[in-house]
Amino acid sequence: TMALSLGEGGGGSRLRRQLESGGFAAGEYVKQLSQQSDGDRDLQEHRQRIQALSEETAQSLKRNVYQNYRQFIETAREISYLESEMYQLSHILTEQKGIMEAVTQALLLQADRDDPALGARRAAAADPFLPLSAKDAAASEEGRQRTLTTLLEKVEGCRDLLPESPGKYLVYNGDLVEYDADHMAQIQRVHAFLMNDCLLVATALPNRRGAYRYDALYPLDGLAVVNVKDNPPMKDMFKLLMFPESRIFQAENAKIKKEWLEVLEETKRNRALSEKRRLEQEAMPRPAPTPPESTNPFDEDEEEEEEEEPSAEEEVVDLSLEWIQELPEDLDVCIAQRDFEGAVDLLDKLNEYLGDKPVSQPVKELRAKVDERVRQLTDVLVFELSPDRSLRGGPRATRRAVSQLIRLGQSTKACELFLKNRAAAVQTAIRQLRIEGATLLYIHKLCHVFFTSLLETAREFETDFAGNNGCYSAFVVWARSSMRMFVDAFSKQVFDSKESLSTAAECVKVAKEHCKQLSEIGLDLTFIIHALLVKDIKGALQSYKDIIIEATKHRNSEEMWRKMNLMTPEALGKLREEMRSCGVGNFDQYTGDDCWVNLSYTVVAFTKQTMAFLEEALKLYFPELHMVLLESLVEIILVAVQHVDYSLRCEQDPEKKAFIRQNASFLYETVLPVVEKRFEEGVGKPAKQLQDLRNASRLMRVNPESTTSVV
Repeated sequence: TMALSLGEGGGGSRLRRQLESGGFAAGEYVKQLSQQSDGDRDLQEHRQRIQALSEETAQSLKRNVYQNYRQFIETAREISYLESEMYQLSHILTEQKGIMEAVTQALLLQADRDDPALGARRAAAADPFLPLSAKDAAASEEGRQRTLTTLLEKVEGCRDLLPESPGKYLVYNGDLVEYDADHMAQIQRVHAFLMNDCLLVATALPNRRGAYRYDALYPLDGLAVVNVKDNPPMKDMFKLLMFPESRIFQAENAKIKKEWLEVLEETKRNRALSEKRRLEQEAMPRPAPTPPESTNPFDEDEEEEEEEEPSAEEEVVDLSLEWIQELPEDLDVCIAQRDFEGAVDLLDKLNEYLGDKPVSQPVKELRAKVDERVRQLTDVLVFELSPDRSLRGGPRATRRAVSQLIRLGQSTKACELFLKNRAAAVQTAIRQLRIEGATLLYIHKLCHVFFTSLLETAREFETDFAGNNGCYSAFVVWARSSMRMFVDAFSKQVFDSKESLSTAAECVKVAKEHCKQLSEIGLDLTFIIHALLVKDIKGALQSYKDIIIEATKHRNSEEMWRKMNLMTPEALGKLREEMRSCGVGNFDQYTGDDCWVNLSYTVVAFTKQTMAFLEEALKLYFPELHMVLLESLVEIILVAVQHVDYSLRCEQDPEKKAFIRQNASFLYETVLPVVEKRFEEGVGKPAKQLQDLRNASRLMRVNPESTTSVV
């Protein structure tokens, strides 16, 4: 046993080395093995050895994978520890750098106090693009102008956009990294220059160190600063809101980010205070200029009369209130934060305050700023109602934007956008409707989706535009166009697919029933659906009429004028029931012994087909179809009556002639009165054409000598 095991072990090692060799060829190996083996037993044993080697290899792979997986987990844990230590080390270095900068700044300030001349020379020699502290911002006017001049020389493309002025100076500047607001991907490195009234953003020129190219200029009046919460690795960021855009910048560290936020807010406050003082000075009443002394003695009397009349001084509008000064900025913040109600409330408050005030120049300037924000707010609300936005949520999802547009005095635009939004929503709902195999099932779903959406839209419209009666005509026009879209989908599925008349009648009936639901809100669109469907229904009636006429002519060509033998009482009972459902109550008088019926098969089939056509047509009936239905019935009846009349004239056999006369009596005395009665019940008024057809003993005279049918 031991020798056998050793032999197998040695054979397994040789086999493993042979299979692992680089030049191993499976085909040659099998061919050689087949030549050397004595029979099936050797091949089966060799197969078992290969199978065992395969299982052993699989187990070895599993062990290696498990071992490598454990090593991978341990490595990931070590990397995590190392990353944490690196973060701690970076934080310590940042703190050390901040301490050293603070010590250096304190020493420089102390030296400037001891020797002011040395401090002035140092400020002149300093790089104008190094970040300025709050105390540096309080430097002399000459230094500020020099810094601004250097800025204009260093930044390409800003000289025309940023003209030099005595009151403009640089407050703060520094390098920033801009990130994409949606994907938080790095875009570019920029250099920002904060002045006392605006913020300039410039990009670095790639081949010129210390030179920049103009990118954007933002007035501080329309600029809002928002702190961005740190979310490693995205940290030390802040957002600038300038409607309708926003930009995200990353500072070098938390200290510089804090300085940017503080300096921006302080500069905005200083700008607002200076603007407030300017408005106060403009609002102060100016003393009237003293007229030159006149040598005319008569002017003294006129001056005395003028002094007696009180001078009507213009009322001064106080625009120095804090909420008025901050109104443009507050509107920008509300628009950026999508607080539409808050923005409109501020506008209403301003309009109420300025309602009875005179229109002075400061008021005009304030109105110009506010009007710009109103246009921005209107654009945002219009975008909210555009069909490009999500159409989910139903009509109520648009109520917020619609109500604010109405408050802004944009009722017509709100109505138009609301109806366009709902039209797109209805169209999308119809497109997404799954087309079922059964037409009637699809029509049920189509009517439910369309008329439910129409009803919800009507109710929401009535809620939103309750005080705007002029908008209701626009809704009626929209409802008509929406109904046309519905009828297009309806006709494509019902009439274009050549469905049977009974299926078409059921589908139209379902549409009419759903249309009646709109009467709950006082909206009747039945006449519109009739007008849009009349062409398709006429086509369906005429098509089915042609089918009946062709079938009747085919039966007439094979007519033998024989009695019907139904063979079984069950078949006879079924025929009685069918005739009773057609309205023929005296059918028993035409039945004979056993299972015989004293009528021709052609006449019985014609009766059932004609009454079925009439029943389905009455389901489709409305006044516009009256003549079409009546003419179709007359044409169908004429085909049968003319055939009976011709057969009666041409038949020579007395028995067959008597049988034909009995069938003619059935048509004139039973079938035609039933058709006339049912038509009058369904339409509501009698048809003279059918009465004339029944009262005539001969509908058409034929040549007695002729043997050719005129039908």
